[in-house]
Amino acid sequence: MYCSTCGDERLFELPPCQDGHGAECPERVCTECGTAMLIGLPVPSPATLERAADTTAPSTAERAA
Repeated sequence: MYCSTCGDERLFELPPCQDGHGAECPERVCTECGTAMLIGLPVPSPATLERAADTTAPSTAERAA
């Protein structure tokens, strides 16, 4: 992949994912300089999905209406 910091093609690797994405993590790190890059669309982590479900659930007042 092209590294904007190095200004040339470099090898990128998948770092340990702190967000729970595992092998599906969209982050890659340049093996030369360490610049991080996101590829594709980020995959939501299970915790992110749970928070999104909590905020989109209708409130009691909304369900009664």
